[in-house]
Amino acid sequence: MLIDSHCHLDYFSGDEIEAVLSRAADAGVGEMVTIGTRLNQSAKMRALAEAHPNVWCTVGIHPHNAGEGPVPTPQEIVAEAAHPRVIGIGESGLDYFYDKAPREQQQASFRAHIRAARLADVPLAIHARDADADIAAILRDEWDSGGKFNFLLHCFSSSRALAEAGLALGGSISFSGILTFPKSNELRAIAEQVPLDRLLVETDAPYLAPVPRRGKRNEPAFVVHTAAVLAQVRGMEPAALADLTTANFRNLFRKAA
Repeated sequence: MLIDSHCHLDYFSGDEIEAVLSRAADAGVGEMVTIGTRLNQSAKMRALAEAHPNVWCTVGIHPHNAGEGPVPTPQEIVAEAAHPRVIGIGESGLDYFYDKAPREQQQASFRAHIRAARLADVPLAIHARDADADIAAILRDEWDSGGKFNFLLHCFSSSRALAEAGLALGGSISFSGILTFPKSNELRAIAEQVPLDRLLVETDAPYLAPVPRRGKRNEPAFVVHTAAVLAQVRGMEPAALADLTTANFRNLFRKAA
């Protein structure tokens, strides 16, 4: 069984979700995590997870949305994560490519989410784009000042330096359909070196459909294509890679065990 560790089911219409889940099951994708991007939509995330026994969720504020209101306190984020189907915080992080929110606001929100993940003892899903140095610096600063927290560098397409910084702090790395793209040779080289117990797979659906579905709307069923490439990169059989990434998911997202 494969688990899609990061998707956005709320981007699909209510009429579509049953078909999306059915296709995932047919492809061998047994579970998935639908990810929060606005804290005021946490109830919607929880409702999706409550309605489907193979769906988990997270709550949090995407860096694109970090400027839409005041930065929440860690305690406010934790309160939204108390539900048993909420297994993580996020996604949060920094995005300096689109710069849809002021960078100072993104950074403050990121720190609040890190502290919430520590308080709730659940992992943080981290979005990183064109902000590797600041992501690494904030992770290290929060670790040194506040102590250990668990996190996942999701949809990894960043530098080897960020991968190494995250791994040094005990983080895990999740690969998306970007891993399958023809020009992603450097990313595949990074994936080859990630410790086996830190590897996860995801779709980030409905974005970034993998080869051979590139250009289509992505969905959880397509994580099998990313997993197949990751298995090839690591010299593993696809079934063994599925077992490995599922075990890693359970170890990281302990509420889903």
